[in-house]
Amino acid sequence: MKTNDVHVELPTSKSMSNRWLIVNHIIDQAYMLRNLSTSDDTQLLSVLLTQLRHGTSKTFYCRNAGTAARFMMALLAFTPGKWMLTGDDRLKQRPMAPLIDCARGLGAEIRCLEEEGFLPVEITGVIPDHKMANIDPVMSSQFVSAMLMAGCLLPDGLRLTLTGRASSRPYIQMTQAVLKQADIANSVSANNRVYKVAPVTPIHSMKHKVIDIERDWSSAAYVYGAAALMPHVRLRMQGLSLSNSFQGDKVVADIFSHLGVVTREMKSPYKASVRSVTVEGNGMADSSLEYNFIDCPDLLPVVITVCAALGVNAKLKGVKNLRLKESDRLAVLQKELHKMGGVMDVTENEVTIHPCELNPTEPVCAHDDHRIAMAFGILSIKYPQLVVDKPQTVSKSWPDFWNQLVAIKEKRK
Repeated sequence: MKTNDVHVELPTSKSMSNRWLIVNHIIDQAYMLRNLSTSDDTQLLSVLLTQLRHGTSKTFYCRNAGTAARFMMALLAFTPGKWMLTGDDRLKQRPMAPLIDCARGLGAEIRCLEEEGFLPVEITGVIPDHKMANIDPVMSSQFVSAMLMAGCLLPDGLRLTLTGRASSRPYIQMTQAVLKQADIANSVSANNRVYKVAPVTPIHSMKHKVIDIERDWSSAAYVYGAAALMPHVRLRMQGLSLSNSFQGDKVVADIFSHLGVVTREMKSPYKASVRSVTVEGNGMADSSLEYNFIDCPDLLPVVITVCAALGVNAKLKGVKNLRLKESDRLAVLQKELHKMGGVMDVTENEVTIHPCELNPTEPVCAHDDHRIAMAFGILSIKYPQLVVDKPQTVSKSWPDFWNQLVAIKEKRK
């Protein structure tokens, strides 16, 4: 091992943590969940589930956590009782209609209190007596994941038919993997359109099996960005695995290989398990990059900012759902890059980055979006004068991001 490696401590996976919290609630806390994410989103979901378990309130406030809201909506729809689900102003703008329609089709009563298809909603939960439903997954794979997990509450399980091509399909596969690991049978048809999940069985009364949550590949993307911006410094991410991970965002290794970043998996000398992943920039980014982000939209912001900083001509597709996140990420990225001299063209489903010199002279507005804050934050490696407003917004997914970035930048001194 190189003694001068920079060790970066990644958070554990928010996506894996959130799925395990829901599944563990459904199977009556059968597992001990170790190394849960410390992100705001996971901490919030844990509080909401505790609230449901102990009946302390029938109103569930999800702040700006789309995952928590969608997972809770499906769970409450199949939990007998009357509930209210709401969030902040931005969450009230994020689409919920496909999930609402699917739950209604199975017998749940959901009343939209302001605008149809959006929060806040009043839910009268039921245990459905039928098991077949359709759902539109085009805007978010979270609709599918939410229904698959809640579907195992149904007496006969759930047969869920997708009416379109799901965005972020690897996140559905992650949900399936968590269900399988929890001994809940599930399957998908060859054309990825029909999903089945079995009901929970008495076997889940077995207690105390330990589940270790893996490190987060979505957060690793910012470390890849740092490696691309400071060549010949090796960054080591302990506990991360490329070959043995359920997370679709591990494709970041392939994407950044075109931006001059080399990935190596380091295995333990004593056993076959992976010990860490190292990344190192070689300073030889391709002059152009084309990639479709339909299955990994969370990686897009950091790829855009790094391409702009490296002068890479990039044509990036599959991006339209970025408008539906914590902010309208396409509009925000375009606006903030323009402030520093960047040129980014946006069509309905494609982004083009044109090579030009960046000169950050005013603070970057993160628009209360953690991925925007981190994507621009790593540019301070190349542009020390760059400042991001409301830096605390990163706590939504990686509370220790800024401390880890400082440790990375120290290596340049």
